[in-house]
Amino acid sequence: MRYYSDNFQLGFGGGLTPGVRWILFANAGIYLLQLIFGPALIHWFGLSANMVIGYFAVWQFITYMFLHGSFFHIFFNMFVLWIFGCEVERAWGTREFLKYYFITGIGAGLFGFLFSLGMHSVIIGASGAVYGIMLAFGLLFPERIITLLIFFVLPVSMKAKYLVMMMALISIFSGVSNLFGTHDGVAHFAHLGGMLIGFLYLKSDWRTQKVLNQIKKTVQPKKVKMKVYRAEKPEDLQRQVDEILDKINEIGYKRLSRTEKDILKRASEDLSKKSKPN
Repeated sequence: MRYYSDNFQLGFGGGLTPGVRWILFANAGIYLLQLIFGPALIHWFGLSANMVIGYFAVWQFITYMFLHGSFFHIFFNMFVLWIFGCEVERAWGTREFLKYYFITGIGAGLFGFLFSLGMHSVIIGASGAVYGIMLAFGLLFPERIITLLIFFVLPVSMKAKYLVMMMALISIFSGVSNLFGTHDGVAHFAHLGGMLIGFLYLKSDWRTQKVLNQIKKTVQPKKVKMKVYRAEKPEDLQRQVDEILDKINEIGYKRLSRTEKDILKRASEDLSKKSKPN
């Protein structure tokens, strides 16, 4: 499937994917609780270096992602997640998308934790994970033209890869400015951490399924060969093809093992032979 000639304009529209919908509802629900129990929730569930060290509050590396400082804060994060996240989830499947979201969110929290040591500050917000999603979109669709409405009026178009680079540079510049005294109350290095962890995760291929497939190939090569051999019967081959197609719908073609791709190729060749006239 080609995406490089497509234009992509930020705006309302398009159906929500399951993972994005779950994240939106969870954040909205917790934000309503914040309006009632704000200080207590932020104290126990916002990410504080002092709490993590003093009380071993490691749960905060996850819970901080569901807290926000203002309506504009949560609106911006959830709007960007909707725009970019649905495309990424459709490409990867819900399970892989949610896994990536939490990995980048936790990674962003670790960066924020390191840069807030010795400070009496609390980090809240899904921005780190959202920045990770933006990075994934830029890597998946680098040539996609995105049209932004600056101040909701002025249209500016750029390729997705340049948008990601621009956001990363802004985070670096703003984070360095904070270190040297210009504090704006934003954890810019956490944003950058979400992008960096996302980049390392995608480029290093730390996906669980790939690791498990590699272990199976190494430890049990005979079983893999026997499985392919037993599939020589038409009904067995069809059953395996059906299972692999279901797997593609869930995690995408690129996540298949080499053996599964070979089975699809062989099934396609058999079908081509049968369809040829005698």
